[in-house]
Amino acid sequence: MYVLRNPAGRLYVGFTTDLERRLQQHQNGESRWTRGRGPWELVQVETFTHRVEALRRERALKGGKHNQELRKRYG
Repeated sequence: MYVLRNPAGRLYVGFTTDLERRLQQHQNGESRWTRGRGPWELVQVETFTHRVEALRRERALKGGKHNQELRKRYG
């Protein structure tokens, strides 16, 4: 699970099994939501043993109280 930030302060939360490849996709404009909004800086990485845990954490960070905490920290 990872969090990216662009120069305008926008955040992107995602998960992947190959962080290097995914970061390249974001930087090269190959990801729909992040295209044209970069360059992106990796600001947080969390690792999980199971995919379901990473998805649960990603969902939590995309909304509610956890999202507000992220925005205070990085926004």
